[in-house]
Amino acid sequence: MAATTVARDQLRKGAKVVATTELRGVPEGTPGRVMMVAGLSWIRYWVRFDNGVQLGSISRDKLATKADLERGDEVEELEVAGDAGGAAADAGEGDGGGGKATPSGTLVPQKLLDRSAAARVRLGAA
Repeated sequence: MAATTVARDQLRKGAKVVATTELRGVPEGTPGRVMMVAGLSWIRYWVRFDNGVQLGSISRDKLATKADLERGDEVEELEVAGDAGGAAADAGEGDGGGGKATPSGTLVPQKLLDRSAAARVRLGAA
């Protein structure tokens, strides 16, 4: 059987992590453990946090390991660079900002919510 390769920053099942941002029911800094890793090219994590909350579909930038926290400054620089690129892409779409968080903590853009509402009105379901 061929050995599997794991990206340097990818977490493994059982890894101890800390929430780097506030998630639904999970304050920033809450420790937890990765229960499952899902995805091929778009990796998401299912985490059981120490406060009893279990969340799925969490991206790597919302989680930090002990090694990440020790590097500190490098992690913050990467997050700032990633946020700037995402903000530029969002601004070009003209969605007007906003949106709504799903129970798993992901954000649905406001333009998609508006399209759904318009379709419901058009179909008489609203």
